[in-house]
Amino acid sequence: MIGVSYDTPDRNRSWAEKNALPFRLLSDREHSLAEAVGAARALLPVPKRISYLVGADGKILLAYPDVDPGKHAAQVLADLERLGITAAGSPN
Repeated sequence: MIGVSYDTPDRNRSWAEKNALPFRLLSDREHSLAEAVGAARALLPVPKRISYLVGADGKILLAYPDVDPGKHAAQVLADLERLGITAAGSPN
């Protein structure tokens, strides 16, 4: 798992440490990734929360266009189980 933010790398690092994130938080200062995946919002200074479940081969298995942070982890784990994939990315 990785996260992407418009913030600077230093600000992302600080926020990730403060919140004990168990994943990397990357910087998209130019908004190019957000634009490429449809997460950029013209009138707001933050991207939409979009999540993609990517297979070991790099192909997108599922897209989650409206992420609810409080429910998303359980949703992804259920989808992995439904697809027969372990959290490490290999088939069950």
